[in-house]
Amino acid sequence: MTGRRAVLGGTALAVLVEILPGPPTALLTLAGLWLLLGAPTVLWYGIASRVVSTRDGRVLLAVGLSVITDIVVALVVNTALPPLGIGQPLARTPLAVASALAVVVIALATDPPSERLADGIARWRERHPHQLPPGLVAVSALGTVTLALSVAGPIRLNNQSGSAVSVAAMVSVAVLLALLMWRRRQYAAPIVVLGLFFAAAGLLLLTSLRGWYITGHDIQHEYEIFQLTATGNHWNISSYRDTYNACMSITLLPTSLVRLTGISGVYVFKVVLPLLFALTPALVYRSVRNVAPNLVALLSAVFLMMFPTFFTDMVFMARQEVAFLLLGCAMVVLTETSRPVGSRRVAFTVLALGIVLSHYSTTYIIVVTLALAFVIDLVWRLCSRLRRRPSPETVQRSFITWWILVATAVAAVVWTGPVSHTGGQLQTSVTTTVRDLRSGQAWNRSSDVSYSLIGGAQVSPAERLREYRADAVRMREDAGAGADYLPLSVVDAYPVRPEPEQVQPLTPLGRSLQDGGVDVVAANSGFRAITAMLLQLLLFVGVVTTLWGRRKAFRPTRDQVTLTVGAGAVIGMLTLLPQASIDYGVLRSFQQGLFIFAPFIAAGLVWICRWAGRRRAAALACALSLVLFLDLVGALPKLFGGYPPVLNLDNAGEYYDNYYIHPEERSAFSWLLVRAPGQQVNIQPQDQTDRVAFRRLQTQQGTHVSNGIHPLLIKKDSYVFLGSTAVREGEAAVYYRGDGVPYRYPAAFLDATKNKIYSSDGAEIFR
Repeated sequence: MTGRRAVLGGTALAVLVEILPGPPTALLTLAGLWLLLGAPTVLWYGIASRVVSTRDGRVLLAVGLSVITDIVVALVVNTALPPLGIGQPLARTPLAVASALAVVVIALATDPPSERLADGIARWRERHPHQLPPGLVAVSALGTVTLALSVAGPIRLNNQSGSAVSVAAMVSVAVLLALLMWRRRQYAAPIVVLGLFFAAAGLLLLTSLRGWYITGHDIQHEYEIFQLTATGNHWNISSYRDTYNACMSITLLPTSLVRLTGISGVYVFKVVLPLLFALTPALVYRSVRNVAPNLVALLSAVFLMMFPTFFTDMVFMARQEVAFLLLGCAMVVLTETSRPVGSRRVAFTVLALGIVLSHYSTTYIIVVTLALAFVIDLVWRLCSRLRRRPSPETVQRSFITWWILVATAVAAVVWTGPVSHTGGQLQTSVTTTVRDLRSGQAWNRSSDVSYSLIGGAQVSPAERLREYRADAVRMREDAGAGADYLPLSVVDAYPVRPEPEQVQPLTPLGRSLQDGGVDVVAANSGFRAITAMLLQLLLFVGVVTTLWGRRKAFRPTRDQVTLTVGAGAVIGMLTLLPQASIDYGVLRSFQQGLFIFAPFIAAGLVWICRWAGRRRAAALACALSLVLFLDLVGALPKLFGGYPPVLNLDNAGEYYDNYYIHPEERSAFSWLLVRAPGQQVNIQPQDQTDRVAFRRLQTQQGTHVSNGIHPLLIKKDSYVFLGSTAVREGEAAVYYRGDGVPYRYPAAFLDATKNKIYSSDGAEIFR
């Protein structure tokens, strides 16, 4: 039986399982995963071989193409079936049949991929008849232990136990990375890719599995949008015209996964999508390995993983997880040098269009970066001609061409314009930025810019609260007397003051250092700030030494250089422009930039370590990167204490207080839902409560939900819902200009102006 027949036979069996009533859950999961990921990946492997020369690169690219296939199939079904009288096009049977048809179409258009894989395996077995690939057993065993610890650690924390297992998981990730670094010359690239996947998956699951419900910032709104599509088995942008609802990565893709695999939506968002995102370090490794030594490629992947946004925020932004997966695939195609440039450009454009369907802000940044890279390339060529002595780099053919840029930009405009009509956020950001610049408010940026070398000083919490109050007062005045806010004179009687940042108590080791004259708290915060500056300096050093140094760590392609300059310029603009730093996030933009310029950071580190000698420089660079990794992920600070608690290691801290959903809060919500069904009421929940449920109440019951419980926002006739942090700790938080500011909540204010109608250990409701 040929490979194509085997794939089609498995697909036929999977469809049969999907359409039969009441299949076993395990069988349904296997069938759905085969239809959505297994069969398309095996088939796309054949197409990927035309644009990527390495086996591991083909597999990774095939996964990305499979994700795009799933989105496109669901979009076609969602569009074509309703006019034919099928009101629920995203039900299991239509999706299963459409996915199977897509597999058939791909199979007819591709070479038999299974024979390619089988031939490669057979050739290796002929050369090594009684031997497994070096490192396969060690990496698989250590990776399995890492995943087990990364699942057990969050479960223990969710049960209010200690963080020892989570710390052990982080150490296990570091040991796995150290093994890959130590044996990088003996391990084949697929083994390194496997190890990087295990390491990234373990790191991400430590955060994504926190909480028994949907936990995090953006992901709560994403999950609400997903439910609008999944509940009706139909995506309709006009039902809720929101930028999130235009992201197929959190509407059509998870709906297909839920319908065909039987996995609950909660675990699609908390497990399946993070595991797909865990492929990104492997993609960075492969894209860099195409043009650089193993050491630079491996360090590039580690730098992507160690950046705090990777493991603290990305699992709470599923739409960007999918977009970054496709971006990593695009970089693999861009740095490939052994395949025809025409076919690679087509593949790159397809991946860029997939990003357009997945996430708007990632698309905007890519379009601007591509435009800047294209202009830089033109200037580079012009200067080369004026010198009349072009270097080999300047005569090198550029990959980025005008039609790639135009196709991506036009697709973004069409999707956010005529198709979804969700381009308002971009217009608002531009308008607000221009207004701030004209009014002299350019300094009023997100505090994240303080990590940049050109960002300036961080705004203090007290200053942020004053700015927030001024805006809230203006909003009340604009709303007029009919807004029914509590009188300003009453609010001013209960002033709001910022709370100091939470800091973990010192451990015995930390106290010993403190007694020895070391300020542990200052050392922790100072090391983080220095690390942020160090990454930027390494980037600068890497670019300079790679382009003009005598001893080059690697020789980048022309497009890597122009894209790096373009990405750096975009990050600089986001840092300097006030509203842009808030709407698009400097840290997230740097995380996106690492897909492009991580090898230059790695090259900078290798160059700095050269003083140790040729033999020791690599070992020193690896050791320093592992120390940075252990510190940034929180394992080293956990040994000493005196650092702000983080969600993946503590039941405390900003993210825990503001986004962790407690059972007491859900019970209180259920009580309120029963008390006021169908009433026209106003509910003001604290930020960390289950806002998804409250918004669902808004759409189903006709209620109005106002986010925030700051005294300036309280209305006379509203329900005020206090969550666990306010009840147990007496704290709340406001989110303004991209910053979260905790403050001491004036409990006496609600006692004086409202009646308490519900109270438990973790929630209170006032009316």
